[in-house]
Amino acid sequence: MGDSILRISNLTKSYGAKKALDDVSFEVGRGRIYGFIGENGAGKTTAIRAITGLSPVDHGTIELFGRSDKKGLIEARRKMGCLVEHPILDMRKTAKENLLLQQLLYGNKDAAAADKILDRVGLGDVKNKKVGDFSLGMKQRLGIAISLINNPELLILDEPVNGLDPMGMVDVRELLISLCRDDGITIVISSHILAELYQLATDYIIISHGRIISTLSKDELDDLCTTHIVMETEHNEEALKILTTYGISTVDSEEGKISIYDDVDTKDVARLMYDHKILVTHLSKHERSLEDYYIELLGRGA
Repeated sequence: MGDSILRISNLTKSYGAKKALDDVSFEVGRGRIYGFIGENGAGKTTAIRAITGLSPVDHGTIELFGRSDKKGLIEARRKMGCLVEHPILDMRKTAKENLLLQQLLYGNKDAAAADKILDRVGLGDVKNKKVGDFSLGMKQRLGIAISLINNPELLILDEPVNGLDPMGMVDVRELLISLCRDDGITIVISSHILAELYQLATDYIIISHGRIISTLSKDELDDLCTTHIVMETEHNEEALKILTTYGISTVDSEEGKISIYDDVDTKDVARLMYDHKILVTHLSKHERSLEDYYIELLGRGA
């Protein structure tokens, strides 16, 4: 992968007899949005806590912006922003006051910079409103604002849309896409809400039971999720020969089913089988989603 800003190699982390991370390796390239996918307890948060320096690992290497030594990682993490689980906010204070307090941790007292960040995440009009009166979506956007204080090149977010209503999800999604596209920030976002990640991410890292089971781009996923026809007949071998003879070549046969990926209509396939006296017992059109692909991967792993 060209221009990788984060390389994870063979990370292992155990809690007693349980391996939370089991030889985890992946890379993150600049200028993209990565969906970090896994069921609850899959190892997403453990990996994120290791990357952000919040939790040590038993074994493995983290390379961030080309640095993997202890001192280098400390310096490199200054170019990273993160929101792990829920933002820590003072409900009695305003959005701006919360941001100014967080700025102090970076030795920064620039109120104008705070205003700019709040405008950037869509909270400029409510910056003087107490956070206790914010909706959950507004609190999440304020959490993202806090993660932007140090002008990061890499943003790591753990379940930022968890618990949000559909409109809140849309707001956060549009914000993250804009931060990547317009501000050039690389984003890693963990979530179990697959339909939302499909609309957001350019790449996917899928983890289950502490192991990486797949890494792929959005284009690769779209190829895997192409709309196709599924057919079952009483004579599949003969049906395959007929399809090939008539120029329908992109087919798979597995577990008694024939999958046809060429751009043909179900009516044409049915007519072709009828003309050759092949009895069709099932014929339908399918579109595999990210969720379908994920469930299939989990099944293979099991």
